[in-house]
Amino acid sequence: MNSAQESATSVVVTLSGCSREDADAVFRALSRSFESDRAADDTPQYVSEGHATVWTATFDVAGTRDPAEPVRLAAPVTAELQGGYWAVDQMQVALAAAFDLVEEGMAAGDQEKDVQLLLNSGVHQEEM
Repeated sequence: MNSAQESATSVVVTLSGCSREDADAVFRALSRSFESDRAADDTPQYVSEGHATVWTATFDVAGTRDPAEPVRLAAPVTAELQGGYWAVDQMQVALAAAFDLVEEGMAAGDQEKDVQLLLNSGVHQEEM
């Protein structure tokens, strides 16, 4: 695959406003469906305790592995997706299978779009 094809299928996912455990839950859910630049044993870590932390990973949505399953979160997570239109749409489909999501904003460019989502737990009390 050349770099133009890679960029067309890559989505940068940035997570903020959450604990490292919730960031890890989101990245693990996405890693089950897509290849990532994160190693399988790479868990988010706080750089400086008590300060706002942002976690980022890049996923290739060209080939889907396993479909996402509902994931429990302790609190809502803000996720920003950035990439080509088709790639971001594929990522949103995967996230919608794992989480209850609310689209909070979208900016469209010539080749890419940027979507901000609020992810809520996809597992609910009545499902336990």
